[in-house]
Amino acid sequence: MPHIGLDIGSRNIKLAVMEAGKIATLKKEESGFDPLERCRNLLASCPVGPITATGYGRHLVEKTFSCGTVSEISAFARGALFFDPSVRTVIDVGGQDSKAIRVDGAGRVMAFEMNDKCAAGTGKFLEIMARALEMTIDEFGDRGHRNESRVRISSLCTVFAESEVISLIGRGADRRSIAYALHEMAAERASSLVSRVGVAPTVMLAGGCARNPLFTALLAEKLARPLVVGEFPEFAGAIGAALVE
Repeated sequence: MPHIGLDIGSRNIKLAVMEAGKIATLKKEESGFDPLERCRNLLASCPVGPITATGYGRHLVEKTFSCGTVSEISAFARGALFFDPSVRTVIDVGGQDSKAIRVDGAGRVMAFEMNDKCAAGTGKFLEIMARALEMTIDEFGDRGHRNESRVRISSLCTVFAESEVISLIGRGADRRSIAYALHEMAAERASSLVSRVGVAPTVMLAGGCARNPLFTALLAEKLARPLVVGEFPEFAGAIGAALVE
């Protein structure tokens, strides 16, 4: 029987259909102003089967679709092990929060830390900064950026960091150096979160930010080890939700 996982995030809704422990379907839509309707659209062409929801909007769909729910922490822990059973530390930099999770070989959560009080260093933060620099997300996360101008971003608050970026642009600072400095700050915040749960030999970066080459490279450098990135990193939560029993 197929099992369906729904990860209702602040930016996107991810759906995973799992059959016999393998991926059958993966779909994604922006959360928009009516995430409930977006969920209906995603489920419309799916086979009938039990649904488990995770993410910040999981309780929104719980009664509508008569589905179970699981915390993001548990879903990402299970989803990470689907991609690589040797993973013991999982990092997820989401749209509006970041989390570091320590897991055991069965995907059970041993410890976790979350940064959900400030958006600095999250996916939304990086989107805002890319806009301020008039770069696309792909341009912004280009691994070829170097901080030739020795730019430093001192503000940890998203609003103040954006003002600082605008000021640096006004003073003629190189945009690529600014982009590098912003990614360095985001990587520093993520590595600090990971240090609180412990850095295992095998560390996975999940979530949409895993597709950002510069962020991934800088975080690996700060953790002093390569990062495992699954084939579909942004679907780790949805896959984990579908696999949680």
